[in-house]
Amino acid sequence: MSAERPDKRKKETHGLEPVFDENSEVLILGSFPSPASRAKGMYYSHPQNRFWKVLAAVFGEAEPLTAEARKEFALSHKIALYDVIEECEIDGAADSSVKNVVPADLTVFSGCKLKQVFVTGKLAGKLYSKYFGAGAITLPSPSPANCAVSFERLKESYCMIADVLK
Repeated sequence: MSAERPDKRKKETHGLEPVFDENSEVLILGSFPSPASRAKGMYYSHPQNRFWKVLAAVFGEAEPLTAEARKEFALSHKIALYDVIEECEIDGAADSSVKNVVPADLTVFSGCKLKQVFVTGKLAGKLYSKYFGAGAITLPSPSPANCAVSFERLKESYCMIADVLK
């Protein structure tokens, strides 16, 4: 008889403000912020997440290390940041555990000059399609859980962001 793993999902609310201004041309959406990101008040803030390292490499700049520097970096490159999920039940940061999704309100970006929406990872791509329709480009997840994708492959994929901004 196999013991079932107890369900450790908790109802969580997004908690981070979207990063954008009227000049934003690219919107990058993750699925839902990790506990580390919510604690630090900035997207992709788990120390092993490769998002900021990859974007810095794409734009040929030093990696921004603080929440404020990351916000400035995103805005200086006309990048808006948010997530597809506003509220859900989740076990830690595991996308595979997500249930009972309340989608984010993306109308906040209606005043931007968005040219393209990118989503980071399969869950974000699936949920974007479900709630918002087609049109987003799915990039590989920069999460440490997606270590099968090399840094070079991430960088190659994320270069599409810079291409849109040219």
